[in-house]
Amino acid sequence: MSKSQIFNIPNILAFIRLLLAPVMFLFLVNQDASIFEGIHHSWLNYIAAFIFVLASATDFFDGYIARTFNQITVLGSILDPLADKMLTLAGFLGLMILGSASPWAIFLIITRELFITGLRVSAVSQGLDIAASWMGKVKTVVQMIAIGFLLMGWPGEIFFYGSLFYLHFTLAMNMSEIFSKILN
Repeated sequence: MSKSQIFNIPNILAFIRLLLAPVMFLFLVNQDASIFEGIHHSWLNYIAAFIFVLASATDFFDGYIARTFNQITVLGSILDPLADKMLTLAGFLGLMILGSASPWAIFLIITRELFITGLRVSAVSQGLDIAASWMGKVKTVVQMIAIGFLLMGWPGEIFFYGSLFYLHFTLAMNMSEIFSKILN
């Protein structure tokens, strides 16, 4: 693999997303750390949400650029889903630690992620290419919207219940995708 294939824009964007996931997680779960002394918790949530939205945007752009300019690489096909999972899991686990997301919902979502990853690894070992389905892409967008709203922690019932709706809708889509993979 040449340097230009490794260091293409889609791979760099996926790598940036990979690096932003633990930074966002740091802002969520270390809010009482001395480095954040004097900064209100809500500001740390806003910073985490900004990092999350910025990283989520790279998910769209790396895929778009890779497909449009024929820059799809083996490295990118590994980095992209890994970065997606790291980002969403960092968001969900951080929200769970903060008490803003149901541990059962997070458990089921993580279980789905492991199941789908296992299916993909199995398929690749048999020489099959399993690209993300349309439903999987919609699930990712809905998941990112849910995490973004929950990270903001805005007061008021409309934001709280709207975020919970997105979270549970994501959960339903996750379970639906598992069943469709099993049945096909």
